[in-house]
Amino acid sequence: MLKTALKPRWIAGLVFAIAISGVFVLLSQWQFGRSTQPEAPVSTTTEDPRELTSVLQPGGFFPGSVADQIVSATGSYDPQKQVLVPGRLNDGAKGYWIVSAFAVKDAPVLKGAGATPQTWIPVARGWVADPADAVAPPSGTIKLTGRLLPSESPLPRTDPGPGRVSAVSVAELINNWNVSSYPGFVAARTEFSAGTDVGAPARSGAVKPLLIGPQPPAQQVNWLNLFYSVEWVVFAGFALFIWWRLVKDDYRRDLEDALDDELSGQTPDSHPADPYPTAPHPTAPHPTDPRVQS
Repeated sequence: MLKTALKPRWIAGLVFAIAISGVFVLLSQWQFGRSTQPEAPVSTTTEDPRELTSVLQPGGFFPGSVADQIVSATGSYDPQKQVLVPGRLNDGAKGYWIVSAFAVKDAPVLKGAGATPQTWIPVARGWVADPADAVAPPSGTIKLTGRLLPSESPLPRTDPGPGRVSAVSVAELINNWNVSSYPGFVAARTEFSAGTDVGAPARSGAVKPLLIGPQPPAQQVNWLNLFYSVEWVVFAGFALFIWWRLVKDDYRRDLEDALDDELSGQTPDSHPADPYPTAPHPTAPHPTDPRVQS
């Protein structure tokens, strides 16, 4: 059958079948890409800064609708309330986030906030590779902008050491700082005081900014497009099957033609003798035969 498949016309047919299959595979990839699409496009409204006090309320749950929102707030830092969060990546390198407590001006105050009622929010101010490079928060009134993110979950049975926490967990930080807080934290973008950039990256070259973008929306599966992608793969295999079937049929025809040629080339004398010849029938003697006379 290989000899039949190597005929020029079947080699050309194979090339054509492979080309057709390639087109079908590309169509399958296109349909598969369309089968997984975001439920909704990334909202651009999250990039428009909004006042933190109008977006989120302290003492409640963190609504998913405000996640990734760029917020602004005015307030001040407490240099005694700062921790490092280990295990954070920046361009593939592991380091630390600098997280400081920020007292939000004009924020609602929860009951039982203490002698100096104030509502705070953790602010991740930058990334450092070495804990010794961490800088204290700026003093005075600060105009802060950053991305609002939900609280992280603390890592169980983890002791990161003094002055450190396992995650940016509001519950864990509230216990460490003994303050009331918003149910989320801010990844700082800018920190200005009297028009001057006082952010950690601006004050120290060892501190890198946290360039955290909006999270991509959840994806949903379009089962119809997924079915089409599988269907195109079946078509690709079917194109190769048709080529193989045609080659097989041609091979069988060649065998039949060869057999016909072999049979047509035989002569009558070439047939083998009958192994069971019929004995001649005996004939009755003629009446004039002397043997029949008395």
